[in-house]
Amino acid sequence: MNSRFASLRQLALTFILVLLVQAPAGAEQNQEDSENTETGWTSIVRASPYWVSQGVYQNILTIRSWVLKESGYCSSPDRHILFDMRGQFLGWISNGDDSATTQKRLNDTRRSLHEKGLTDEWLAGDANTKGYPFALACDQPHVNLNLAVGRYLGSEAKDRVWGNWDDLSFATREQPGSLHNALMYTVQHRSEQNRFTLPPVLLNYLAGQILIESGGQARAHSQADAKGILQLSPAALKDCRIKPRNYWHRLAQIDCALRLMQQNARNLHPVFEARFGHLPENKRNALFVLMLIQSYHGGAGRVQALLDDETLAKPAKYFAANHERFTAGDIAFGMVFHNLGRDRLGLASLYYVADVQLATEALCRTAKLKSTEFCAQK
Repeated sequence: MNSRFASLRQLALTFILVLLVQAPAGAEQNQEDSENTETGWTSIVRASPYWVSQGVYQNILTIRSWVLKESGYCSSPDRHILFDMRGQFLGWISNGDDSATTQKRLNDTRRSLHEKGLTDEWLAGDANTKGYPFALACDQPHVNLNLAVGRYLGSEAKDRVWGNWDDLSFATREQPGSLHNALMYTVQHRSEQNRFTLPPVLLNYLAGQILIESGGQARAHSQADAKGILQLSPAALKDCRIKPRNYWHRLAQIDCALRLMQQNARNLHPVFEARFGHLPENKRNALFVLMLIQSYHGGAGRVQALLDDETLAKPAKYFAANHERFTAGDIAFGMVFHNLGRDRLGLASLYYVADVQLATEALCRTAKLKSTEFCAQK
């Protein structure tokens, strides 16, 4: 695999910032999404028919919005919410005084939901394995969207940007600009140079990624050693020929992220077209963008496997043949849901894409952007 794409896998935890890291209260929250057995919770996943992915995209957006906005069933951080293979909210618990008590409450609630007929199956979880229905802790690292939007729009002088990178020259010390204007400037400049051919709407999501990756903080630094507003790994920064002294340079970060997305798009496009080229144009474009966002988070190689691997591509084959029954989001999320536990595929990838979508929507609700051409792309 090209080292540039392999390096992207290091971005999997990039939105978990040092400034935000805290031990989660959830009994199952620290588990990796990389279990490979076909027993237990993965057997439930494998037995689920593909049609259950109808509506999964919007359902995951709903539960993630509660986490990001600290609202709804996550209005208190000391809770877990439970959901099924469709991403449907099923119930919630208040956390116990310790992890063991919380785990017992989760399992008791799982059994109760099953007894009430709200789920066909249930499985107890513990410190080493997931249970089913799935659980999501409300108390977990996340950005404050309001603060992040303010930083992105340059509401305060300290969040504005100016400077030079490569052949880019944006604003001045006396008249700095917002991150949004820096993004638009970089995109326009590189487009005029024919440096990339990315779907226009992807740029909206890149803005959303800045919010989710770093909260718009220039000096953001993760436990995985990812740096800057787009939380690029040292390997990715090296691929973009950015020297250590410029790792946090915001123009350099934007420029590098565009370059990486272009590389991902170029590599994914042939296999994507082979699988989904017959979809209506709008749905095809929307699906491709969501898969590019997943690639940025978890690696292009892993996303490509969802399209052409003999085993992992079985859901994609089904969705391609029955696409009329699913939205682009349902297809993108369904391909991951039905492969959970394989190739280190986990719910984290879906949470990331959902969070980016929610952040993008938050930007386009602001007075500064909602009537602009930028938001008309949505």
